[in-house]
Amino acid sequence: MTTIKLISPVDGAVHAEREALGHEAAEAVVARARAAQKDWAALPLEERVAKVMAGIAALEAEAEVIVPELAWQMGRPVRYGGEFGGVRERAEYMAGIAAEALAPQVVEDGAQVRRVLAREPVGVVFIIAPWNYPYLTAINTIVPALIAGNAVVLKHASQTLLVGERLEAAMHKGGVPADVFRNVVLDHATTEHLIAGRDFGFVNFTGSVGGGKAIERAAAGTFTAVGLELGGKDPGYVRADADLDAAVEGLMDGAMFNAGQCCCGIERIYVHESLYEAFVRKAVAWVGRLKLGNPFDPETTLGPMANVRFARVVREQVAEAVAAGAVPLIDPALFPGDDGGAYLAPQLLVNVDHSMRVMHEESFGPVAGIMPVKNDAEALRLMNDSPYGLTASIWTADPEAAAEIGAQIETGTVLMNRCDYLDPALCWSGCKDTGRGAALSVLGYHAVTRPKSYHLKKVTS
Repeated sequence: MTTIKLISPVDGAVHAEREALGHEAAEAVVARARAAQKDWAALPLEERVAKVMAGIAALEAEAEVIVPELAWQMGRPVRYGGEFGGVRERAEYMAGIAAEALAPQVVEDGAQVRRVLAREPVGVVFIIAPWNYPYLTAINTIVPALIAGNAVVLKHASQTLLVGERLEAAMHKGGVPADVFRNVVLDHATTEHLIAGRDFGFVNFTGSVGGGKAIERAAAGTFTAVGLELGGKDPGYVRADADLDAAVEGLMDGAMFNAGQCCCGIERIYVHESLYEAFVRKAVAWVGRLKLGNPFDPETTLGPMANVRFARVVREQVAEAVAAGAVPLIDPALFPGDDGGAYLAPQLLVNVDHSMRVMHEESFGPVAGIMPVKNDAEALRLMNDSPYGLTASIWTADPEAAAEIGAQIETGTVLMNRCDYLDPALCWSGCKDTGRGAALSVLGYHAVTRPKSYHLKKVTS
């Protein structure tokens, strides 16, 4: 039997541990979910919505416990609270559009023929959730999957073991039947075994590119639909007409919030040469005001990274870039909390180029490289010089220019004068090595349902 351990980044100690299910026990969970799904789908849509939203309310009621629990698990400072604002926003939006998104489309309703295009649940949805925004990312699929009439099996990241348990308890308290929503603890081998066994109608995974490849290999030949949100190296572009202070505030927050551990966090910044020096000066001052330290201290704005190995990757990227000629702008002496482990001082780098890993590979930490550009064309070329494509942020006073540039960026979402944001009314998707599939919006319901056509011809004598 495999023991999954959660090592807290706060103190490096084991914060929780759980025994992973073996093949047979995991298969039994899925079998019960499949059996329970039919009755759940038969409930009126309004009843499913009410139970799911009651589950969200039950989760919110645990905020005082969940916020410090999150800090112990993945290091986010308690001053920022939990993820409840986003959870509520996304859940309410998806609940609000459910009736329209799931309604049958009547193509023809004549005297002789009735033709209807309907959508039905895929059955059991398997969600493999990440640790960086452990509630938000899971909710993106949990809510539409349950509302659409599916059963859900959730496997959460080992770094946030307790989140899956909280979500399960809340949904059950809201009225979602026990076998319709199940949290499971699995090792990689059992996870892949279940996928390869065609146990699911849809598999949603948020994580690394390597993890996504493993999911695809496991699903190969099963014809199981998969949704993959993988790596990112999201760019920000500051045009000559941008509001400089707004750009600095937005992009620095987008690069440093959650210790840089955001799927759509800003990792590389291109600034028009006319604003470059002023942007860099203001950005350095902004980062210098951060306070690295214990996430339970209300003054802390930058907690530890979720794991020592994640911080190690960032340190290695920065060291390699500096050795190749990059110039670090943040004095480490400003951040005595940097312990060489999970607590990592933020950094801004200039004199960088795309031969450096820090400008080309995902960092997922509190570091950003800044480059001057001469014009839109150069910025566009650099933004597209990436294996990833999740979001791109354009800072400008010209919406038409932003739309024109955005149309040429290889990305899933284009943002103007903001970054590191997910709008539940818009499809959350990516391209290239960032993955495939769609979450939230009407398309989020399409991901967890399948089309079914009815051609009903009347026979008259």
